[in-house]
Amino acid sequence: MISGPKIATIMVLTLAGCGGGDPGMAPVAGRWYTPAQVEAGRLLYANHCTVCHASDGSATADWRTPGADGHYPPPPLNGSAHTWHHSRIQLDFTIQNGGIAFGGVMPAFAHLLNAQERLSIIAYFQTWWTDEIYAKWAQIDARSL
Repeated sequence: MISGPKIATIMVLTLAGCGGGDPGMAPVAGRWYTPAQVEAGRLLYANHCTVCHASDGSATADWRTPGADGHYPPPPLNGSAHTWHHSRIQLDFTIQNGGIAFGGVMPAFAHLLNAQERLSIIAYFQTWWTDEIYAKWAQIDARSL
């Protein structure tokens, strides 16, 4: 049985995949998100994510090696690291709750960003992914719903 929070997440993701509720906004060809989500995500990413993940999503080249403090540095979001191995549900969960539970230092953003804002950030950084990476991710994402 699917729990209440998971149903809510699935509903948000489903709506996001249908144009985010914006009438007349078609998804970007071959992708789940709309141009409006990408633009909103660009602004949100600049305000909340660039400081750690870099303006181009390149973040830390050596993201697999913990720093002197024992924590992993921010991974790239541009398709060159493991981000594409995670479904929208998992990516949203990480943005909401941060990366401390995974050995990183990313703070939680649940108190700052609502569900649509978090999905817009995901949409934005997915624009950096090649079609090949995106297609592999889409298969992972489809299995998570």
